Amino acid sequence: MGKTNHVALRDWLPEYQKRLSHYVRFEWTELPELKNTKNLREATQKEEEGKRVLKQLNPQDTLVLLDEKGSQHSSKGFADFLQKRMNAGTKNLVFIIGGPYGFSAEVYARAQYKISLSTMTFSHQMVRIFVAEQLYRAFSILNNEPYHHE
Repeated sequence: MGKTNHVALRDWLPEYQKRLSHYVRFEWTELPELKNTKNLREATQKEEEGKRVLKQLNPQDTLVLLDEKGSQHSSKGFADFLQKRMNAGTKNLVFIIGGPYGFSAEVYARAQYKISLSTMTFSHQMVRIFVAEQLYRAFSILNNEPYHHE
């Protein structure tokens, strides 16, 4: 949700998009932030953000939520996760970074997977870079390239 405001972070996204394009079609979509959130209850904010997220999805999309309660993987384990999705014929794997309060019940119900990057909390701005870098790292692992060191 929302634009990447920090210039340094914003500069990294096209770099990882370019790197990932060697392996897969990779698109980055930023949904507009809700306005006047100070006047919204947490549940209402999650519901409204959830509606925006669900509008963007196609029925055949496989949805992965980046969620603090999700499964955790090593970089190699994440690469294996991606390989299994590709082997299963997954066409569109969609990773969703939620807003400040997480996801609505409807988004959780629609998701097939939940992944946690860490038990720590990160800003959604930074998570964007972490996800892009881990996707690139995973594809470099799957292609036996020297980016990742064990």
